[in-house]
Amino acid sequence: GPPAEAYVRSILEPLLGALDQLHREGVYHRDISPDNIIVAPDGRPVLLDFGAARRVLADMSVALTAILKPAYAPIEQYGETGAVKQGPWTDLYALGATMRYLLLGQPPAPATTRTVVDELPPLAAQALPGCSPAFLQCIDWMLQPRPADRPQSVAAVREALDASRAAQPASPPARR
Repeated sequence: GPPAEAYVRSILEPLLGALDQLHREGVYHRDISPDNIIVAPDGRPVLLDFGAARRVLADMSVALTAILKPAYAPIEQYGETGAVKQGPWTDLYALGATMRYLLLGQPPAPATTRTVVDELPPLAAQALPGCSPAFLQCIDWMLQPRPADRPQSVAAVREALDASRAAQPASPPARR
């Protein structure tokens, strides 16, 4: 079965920390996927392969090249125009797709398809044992096809995760 929310959080939260550090420096990873994350023997996830990473300066007008994995790349990685830019939301989509893969063992459909017709069943609508609906809604939010509909920063994801943790019922006291 799927891993429990606590395990997924133990992978997700440190990766959000790494992305927050990158994004603060104006760097986007642009290639987050299961094969670019290893879990160290101590359980700590490590983000690998910065070959597609780019430092982006606010006043640059040079388009970013398309280096992507279809199931994990959001629509904006397929071509940048004046109205469609890459940013923190780009990495957050890929991280959401990776967490969906961790939960279900299957990647989402490519963003090119989902942007036209989104037939991806929301995680929150599925009964995943050990995962709260609020937590699954956060992952679903990260996976929205349109960039403007996704969290725009790591801080926004962390806020949603904190709210989902607060929404969880308290564990029953241990029996003696």
